[in-house]
Amino acid sequence: MNPFTVAKFGGTSVANYEAMNRCADIIENNINTRLIVISACSGVTNLLVQLANGIKSDSERTAAITQLSDIHQCVLKQLKKPEAISADVQQLIELVTSIAEKTAVTPSAKLTDQLVSCGELLSTHLLTQILIERGSNAVRFDIRDVLRTDDNFGNASPQLEHISTLVQQRLLPLCEQHVVISQGFIGADMNGDTTTLGRGGSDYSAALMAEAINAKSLEIWTDVPGIYTTDPRIAPKATPISEISFIEASEMANFGAKILHPSTLVPAMRKQIPVFVGSSKAPELGGTWVKESVDSLPLFRALALRKNQTMITLHSLNMFHAYGFLAEVFKILAKHRISVDLITTSEVNVSLTLDQTNTSGGAPQLPPEAHAELELLCRVKVEHGLSLVALVGNNMSDNKGSAKEVFTALENVNIRMICYGASPHNLCFLVDEVDSSDTIKKLHRKLFEETM
Repeated sequence: MNPFTVAKFGGTSVANYEAMNRCADIIENNINTRLIVISACSGVTNLLVQLANGIKSDSERTAAITQLSDIHQCVLKQLKKPEAISADVQQLIELVTSIAEKTAVTPSAKLTDQLVSCGELLSTHLLTQILIERGSNAVRFDIRDVLRTDDNFGNASPQLEHISTLVQQRLLPLCEQHVVISQGFIGADMNGDTTTLGRGGSDYSAALMAEAINAKSLEIWTDVPGIYTTDPRIAPKATPISEISFIEASEMANFGAKILHPSTLVPAMRKQIPVFVGSSKAPELGGTWVKESVDSLPLFRALALRKNQTMITLHSLNMFHAYGFLAEVFKILAKHRISVDLITTSEVNVSLTLDQTNTSGGAPQLPPEAHAELELLCRVKVEHGLSLVALVGNNMSDNKGSAKEVFTALENVNIRMICYGASPHNLCFLVDEVDSSDTIKKLHRKLFEETM
């Protein structure tokens, strides 16, 4: 294991000059922090996505690019030596303009990845220069030189063996001599074309780099001081969790807790690298350590909420005492690259929810072609406006009476679907979206606040 710490800073943590200097404070306070992975400045990726979607109006496109430029020029104006990177920044703005004009005519996933990658390429120029001006031996590194992926533009998968080899050759020696600033979210395929790991992929990028250099720890710096028992905006009495196991944190991320990207912990778990989650705005408040082993494994650890859920109910009398029906259903879903999240069955019905990764925003959709093929097998009912509530804990299916506590709290809530027992670490159910916040409040009050 190398003594290095990999630190990742999100978009709000590098939103402007003041925020970037707070990041610099954190970096300088840990001499072992040698690789820093950052997101685009807050709001930049959204602007780039708008441009990638093909803004037809010249005036609207110009306005978006001007707004993009202003965010970075504001930081440049506060540097001591802006001329050191102003040409690089301007070159990237011009690249954005060029690609945006192309996407206005012929949008494509490949062009989109080229365009949205510019946010991270811009922000890393700015933070590197700030650190240099503060006396650091910082260098900027293009992560595309080592983070190899397939060519599934928009949601690329990392090629782990290639990444490990390239990191050992090109990045690790640099970390031994410098503080290295690099990009999250982006990579390159075997042809050198820019790819992205999907929204939220900056955390994943940092974890992949931590794994490849066999880091001592991974720090995720965001705008909240760690992981809470649930979203404090919903339940004001939610409390911070000082440490949590990999399995528990993975369940929380998978079921909607936005503090960590669902894929982030996988690389860390493979090498058992501890992960720290804290607030770059208030590092003095501490945060949450995510580790392989923790001192306490409570029955109920936390609540997660995932909105915009889609439930598909399939009804067919041919299911009754028959075999092969589910195989046919999943054959159709696989054909159309549809990933299933939760599933329950009865004699003549199957209910399932669609994985959120099928969509870039809003509720996941069942493609018309898949809907038509399923209709040949059975009656299909599609419902939106639902939310997934997940209770995360330990050995819940082995503890008598644990379910009673949960459902006592929800006696007046209309529960549409339940998944329990497949994992000892979660109990999941669907509710109408209008009831979701109230459901979280009731559960938190019963399971967490009354035991304080």
